[in-house]
This record gives sequence, structure tokens and C-alpha cells, in this order.
Amino acid sequence: MKAREVKRARMSARYAAKREALKASGDYLALDKLPKNASPVRMHNRCKLTGRPRGYMRIFGVSRNVFRKMALEGKIPGVTKASW
Repeated sequence: MKAREVKRARMSARYAAKREALKASGDYLALDKLPKNASPVRMHNRCKLTGRPRGYMRIFGVSRNVFRKMALEGKIPGVTKASW
């Protein structure tokens, strides 16, 4: 799944200029003939380590499970477990 997301990101970047030109000209028939994965809407954030699609923390780039594990191990600078 991680490889598929990388493929979508590459394809989206490759067709970005063409998509913008077709949108500006209003040629929606030609826009529809582009590959579906060329649309940036189809990309999904995934954990960099596990590939988990849900519970993604955008600031750190990992899922909540990996974030908690790394925070408890002290691998993320400035993050500590709350205690009061």
C-alpha cells in the first residue's frame, strides 16, 4: 500500500501542469481521460513507518500508535508523557 501511495504522488506531480491547463480551458472531457490516480484527491496520508492510513498525525508523519511508542521511548524530542 505504501508503494501505491508513492506511485499516486508521482503521477499526480507529473500530470499537475496538464490538469491545471485543462481546468483553466474548461475541457472537462479531456480532463476525464487522464488517469484516475493523477488526481491529487486520491492521495491519502499514511504512516511513514507502518503504512497505517488511519490515526495519522500530520505534524510527525506517523500514526498514533507509532507516535505513542516513540514518545514513550524518548525518540521524539520535546514530547513527554503528561503527568499532573
